[in-house]
Amino acid sequence: MFLEKHFLKRCLFIDIETVSEYPDVDSLPENKRVLWSIKANHIRKSIGSREAEFTDSDLYISKAGIFAEFAKVCCISMGFLHFEDNTPSEVRVKSLAGEDEGRILEDFSRVLVNHYNDPENSRICGHNIKEFDIPFLCRRMVINQIRFPPVLDISGKKPWQTSHILDTMDMWRFGDYKNYTSLDLLAATLNIASPKDDIDGSMVGTIYWKDDDIDRIVNYCQKDVVSVIQVMMKFAGLPLFSEDSIEYINQKE
Repeated sequence: MFLEKHFLKRCLFIDIETVSEYPDVDSLPENKRVLWSIKANHIRKSIGSREAEFTDSDLYISKAGIFAEFAKVCCISMGFLHFEDNTPSEVRVKSLAGEDEGRILEDFSRVLVNHYNDPENSRICGHNIKEFDIPFLCRRMVINQIRFPPVLDISGKKPWQTSHILDTMDMWRFGDYKNYTSLDLLAATLNIASPKDDIDGSMVGTIYWKDDDIDRIVNYCQKDVVSVIQVMMKFAGLPLFSEDSIEYINQKE
């Protein structure tokens, strides 16, 4: 079964990178430090660990970045497809990144409102976005007091009312909801060449807070967007894009 080509039209492919709000647990405001200690206890119980093995500080460094209550968005990469003769011919990738999360989210919201405002005629696609990227973005928009674009206004909606959200991990499950497949594994399984990278998701916080290297994070995030696009090309039974047909247009603060 191949995905119809029209699903790729007016489709925005996204990936986000998130980091802890503060560089370390000692920098947290007192009330958040207490609340993080409670969260850390839950994490330790879930992994069967004692505090001596993973302290609150250890867990803040390794885990805080995935919780919207303790983290922020530092990069959103977006991919757009250009069509010729009703066939995808070129990829354009743009990133919003930097220290000002509010500005990143405002700019992203503006892209959605200006170009992908109608859920009936627009789509957002990514890997595991239903369980991570979209909920994280929505929570951080509430925190930053940014109004939801219609395509993200999904709270309380039924599954058939959010069909404009395309999740490659969900699509690969084929109903097997016990299964988790990483983007790297899915790409390798579909024989999609993945550019070698010197980092993985677990290193993003350190690169942001200690190395101060947002460009490296942007590069990593963009590669994931391209991988998602290539996976969707496979689902549609279409040829993969060559490197020559991928254009990068970066925007940072």
